[in-house]
Amino acid sequence: MTSLTFTLAPEPDDAAREAGRLLFAGPVDFVKGVTGMAGLPPADRVEVCFAGRSNVGKSSLINALTNRKNLARASNTPGRTQEINYFALGDSRYMVDLPGYGYAEAPVAIVAKWQALLKSYLAGRQTLRRAFVLIDMRHGIKAVDEEILGLLDKSAVTFQTVITKADKVNRETRDETIAQVKAALAKHPAAYPEIVVTSSEKGEGIETLRAVIAGLE
Repeated sequence: MTSLTFTLAPEPDDAAREAGRLLFAGPVDFVKGVTGMAGLPPADRVEVCFAGRSNVGKSSLINALTNRKNLARASNTPGRTQEINYFALGDSRYMVDLPGYGYAEAPVAIVAKWQALLKSYLAGRQTLRRAFVLIDMRHGIKAVDEEILGLLDKSAVTFQTVITKADKVNRETRDETIAQVKAALAKHPAAYPEIVVTSSEKGEGIETLRAVIAGLE
């Protein structure tokens, strides 16, 4: 058990907010989709990645962060993203969209291949500063999420939980989900102690998450 107390991430101060705004207001370009470790771009800058089960709202969050409608293609088909997709934030950051997990319709062989690639990436990417694990506000942390959190623990990759779709629930459900997430995270030594609550549709938490990414070195 960790001794950390998990809290909601505070609003960024003016300097951090501006740093986040500038980072995401600059050039944001799709670099490449990768299906094997040999295809990764040079490890020459700070890197963050986004992980989450299918339909957690990952593409929508990336689009909201970058203020671009179609940078990350959203889809209602679980497991459609089958590659590690790299985006460049200017020349200072890579933002990495990992394949969704927890899908039921993908063939077993493809699932196994994705899992192997994910493990290799998390364990072997020395410039990876933080993984952001997305959790749906309507569902909280499930068993399938625990698998990825355990993998991050074993890989010694610091991860920060981002709760998505905050606008889809009432205040009572919101409070219950946040409490459940805090309790679940206490079992994970790689968990960063601040949780970011977001709504891609309403813009909640977007400035906070931008500031967090801009502040990583």
